[in-house]
This record gives sequence, structure tokens and C-alpha cells, in this order.
Amino acid sequence: MTSFRYKAVTPNGETVEGRMDAASVDDVIVRLQEQGNVPLEAADAAAGGGSLIAGLRKKSLSGPALVEFTSQLGILLHAGLPLDRALQMLLELPEGERARRVVERIRDRVRGGDSLSRAMEEEHGVFPKLYLSMVRAGEAGGALDAALARLADYLERARKLRESVVGALVYPAFLLFGVLGSLILLLAYVLPQFAPIFKDMNVQIPLITRVLMGLGTFLHDWGLLLLAAIVVAGLWAGARMRDPEVRRAFDAWLLRVKVFGPLLLKVDTARLMRTLGSMLKNGVSLLAALGIARQVVSNRELGEQLEPAIEAVKGGDSLSHALAAHTGFPKLAIQITMVGEESGELDTMLLRAADTYDGEVKAAIDKMLSALVPILTIVMALLVAGIMMAILLPLLSLTGSIQ
Repeated sequence: MTSFRYKAVTPNGETVEGRMDAASVDDVIVRLQEQGNVPLEAADAAAGGGSLIAGLRKKSLSGPALVEFTSQLGILLHAGLPLDRALQMLLELPEGERARRVVERIRDRVRGGDSLSRAMEEEHGVFPKLYLSMVRAGEAGGALDAALARLADYLERARKLRESVVGALVYPAFLLFGVLGSLILLLAYVLPQFAPIFKDMNVQIPLITRVLMGLGTFLHDWGLLLLAAIVVAGLWAGARMRDPEVRRAFDAWLLRVKVFGPLLLKVDTARLMRTLGSMLKNGVSLLAALGIARQVVSNRELGEQLEPAIEAVKGGDSLSHALAAHTGFPKLAIQITMVGEESGELDTMLLRAADTYDGEVKAAIDKMLSALVPILTIVMALLVAGIMMAILLPLLSLTGSIQ
């Protein structure tokens, strides 16, 4: 018998960790499922979790390849193909040799008797915890094809939102760094060259020129030290963010920021609603689904607010009332949840709520990004105009004196 460490969500929605003696990881997973738990992790207690191989494998399947793999596997299983044959047909699907090897190893483990979730878990980080939990729920409910189809939809929506944001930020990022680099060059190296000229010619230097020259001299003399201080401050802030209480306070502050707070709230609302709806569609109990969905919420403050809501649901309260009483999620999401509970279609209504908030998030991001480029252009133009004015005003004064 070997000792295995595990992490699972109980039927009451609690996340539990522990050790179990069993013949294999599959036995651990089976025992946890027999107890009504949803396994999240199961591994040999003596094995390390952060090996070099795990780090190398982690990005073997890119976002689009993972979505396509999940979608096509679900389609083939829905068509009635055995799992190992479906995996064999998908060997040429992922891009790159390393991605192909991932699918090949999964196929070999399945042929050796492992379940699909166990074979995927052996890839150590290629497949997220939510992904594995959904696959296990699909296996337990005998609806793996439907679970994979919902997973593919979930991943595709997240990928499209992420790519739209990144794509829209490319031009503003180039604009920002290009203009900032030019400003630093003008301030630190060009503007100080005029100081001796103005001094020798006894030119009266305007206030704006003196301020910018002082800033340029500071950047020239202390720029590297300032950069080092910024790096150190960033590392210190990152270390502080690892403190749960500090991170929760920071996340709570983010929610109060006028522009970004509501947007971040909608992002996590869509994530929570979609995760809950998908888990319930797969036959996972509400409390277990809440326990898993709580880990998906990125904002620590919202995640902590879900704890008393889960306790209220355990006590017999409805999900909508518990969310309204204990969390700061939007009223519309709570009302849609209430309608789902009253109609007996909670999973469907949660997914519709997720669609609604995904659309609102995309519209808000598009609106913000469309305004970002002209705002950056105007700000940078004003800064460049200020520097040029600082150079030209003394020259004009000198020209007037000569005349």
C-alpha cells in the first residue's frame, strides 16, 4: 500500500485535504467519489509537485489547441467512438511535437486502464483543476461527451476575451513605451545640452525650462538608481501580496475603484455563474459546485464572501438569498439565480447569466480600449509640446536680445 495525498470538495462544499493509503491513485479517486466528494488532486505523497518535467510540460498545449482538443474529443465521444480510439484520431490535432506527445501519453494511460481524468492529471499542470473536476464529474455521471462540450465552450469564451483584450492593448502599449522612451531621451540627454548655452549667453530661463532641466538632470544622474528602486518596490509589493490578509484588503479596494471595480466584479460574476452552471449540468451537487467555484473566483474579497453564503446554503437557505445576504455580487445575477431556482432550471439560468455578464465585460473593455488610444495620444502630445516649449522659449528670448 502506498500513501497518497489528496484534495477534494465534499458534498457540503468544504475543501478537504489529507492522506490515504491505497494501491493506486485511481483507488483514491474512486474512494473519494464513493464518499460523495469531488476529487481535485491526488498524487503520491512521496513525489514532489514542482519537478522540472512538470514545468516543461505545463505549456505543452496552448489555449487554442486545448480548446480544439476538448471540443473534438467531445464530438468523437458523442459519436460513439471508444475513448482510446478517439484519442488516437486526435494525435495529429495539437500543434507542435510536445503537444502531440501529451495526447499520446494520455492515450497510452487510457489503454493501460486509467480513467481520462487520471491520465490528464498525470500531465502535472497541463490541465487546470477546474478542467479535471469537470471531466471527473462527467465520468461519474456517464456524460463525458457533454462535459467536454461545455468545457470547450467555457475555455473558448475565456480565450476569446483574453485575446481581444491583449490584441487591443498591443498598439497602446507600443505607443506608450515609444513615447515614454522618447520623453526620457529628451529630458535626460537632449535638454541638459542646452543648459551651458543658456548660461553662457546669460539668457533668462523660464520656470518650465528650469523645472524640466532639473528633472532631466535627476534622470541622468539617478535614473539607474530610480529604476532599481522601482524593481525593489515591485518585488516587495509582490511579496506582500502573498499575505492573504493584505491580498484580500487590496482586492477589496480594487472593487471600490470607480472604473475598474465594477468591471472586475462582472468578470468574477461571469466566472462564478459559468462554473456553477457547468458543474450542475454535469450532475455535481450544489454545495460541491459552490466549493469548486469558490476557488475559481480571482478576487479574494469575493471569495471570502462566498464562505458565509455556502454556510447559509448548508443551513437550507436558497442560493439566491444566500448570495444577496452575504456577498456583493450584482443584483441582476442574483435575480436570474432566483428565477432559475423557482423554475427548476438553475443550471441553465446560471449559464445565461454568465453569457450576459461576458457580453457586458466585452462591451466595457472595448469601450475603454477605444478611448485609451486618443487619450494616450493627447497626453503624450502635451508632454512633448511642453518639452519643446521649454527649449524654444529661451531660444526666442535669446533671439530677441540679439535683435
